[in-house]
Amino acid sequence: MKPLTAPDVRGVWGTTLLPLAGDGAIDWERQGAQIDALAASGVDGVYAHGTAGEFHALEEDEFDKVNTLLAERCEAAGLPFQIGGSHPATPVMLSRVRRAAALEPGAIQVILPDWVPLNDDEVIRFLVGAAEAAGGVPLVLYNPPHAKTQVPPRVLARATREVPQLIGVKMAGGDHLWYAEMTAAVPSLSIFIPGHLLATGLARGAHGSYSNIAAMSPRGAVAWFRLMTTNPAAALDVERRIGEFFQLHIAPLQAAGLSNPALDKFLAMVGGWADIGTTLRWPASSAPADAVAPARADAHRLLPELFPA
Repeated sequence: MKPLTAPDVRGVWGTTLLPLAGDGAIDWERQGAQIDALAASGVDGVYAHGTAGEFHALEEDEFDKVNTLLAERCEAAGLPFQIGGSHPATPVMLSRVRRAAALEPGAIQVILPDWVPLNDDEVIRFLVGAAEAAGGVPLVLYNPPHAKTQVPPRVLARATREVPQLIGVKMAGGDHLWYAEMTAAVPSLSIFIPGHLLATGLARGAHGSYSNIAAMSPRGAVAWFRLMTTNPAAALDVERRIGEFFQLHIAPLQAAGLSNPALDKFLAMVGGWADIGTTLRWPASSAPADAVAPARADAHRLLPELFPA
């Protein structure tokens, strides 16, 4: 697949999750079926090994097998794909980046080394090294709120000058001031934010989402994105109702200490578009299965736009 450019990275991208058997092994048949369902949904692309994909809980052979399956299915469907090369240990991450690059994805996502905070020079030094490991494959920086090092717009501006392979960022978004600073500092980067905030973010300068809403309903996330371009006021109302649904069913799970991977698998089960299951890899806690049915009823009641026929 040809390398992506920043203008190519737009819209709604769906993530692969890990369907697990009772012993914690990946169910590869269900994994392939999930990728096929994403490819048929109309999403702008598919990626593997974000937080929701439990990249931190994979053996290296599993990491490679997920990548090979993703590449084969997406290439057959003519769909852009990205591979997350992230890992808590930097040498392992660079090895993952090299192996991912051999499959020629459109881009590779990386996190920053995360045991101790980095200074500005160390951020740039790491991105230079990651770009070298990726060869000619572009990079997307994943900088979530829980990362030890939060990268401000001024450092991203320096990174775009010194690491031309950096084409995008995946961040939590912010207020009007944050968007103004980002669009002024890094006009060449594709800015991706959380899916449930996309209508607001798109109006402020974001370009798309590696979407938790696509985790619940890939077709619905695509339909909602189209609504953002044709009827922004209606799209903002959908975002308001997504917030209501999250307050009812996601906030209590967060308050109980469940992680984002648990929440995304829960959303996938609520949407029912693929056989994912709610179980996470040991030692992580999973969402209770009995919470799915009431959440599904409220999702269809509050958000019919996300469940097109």
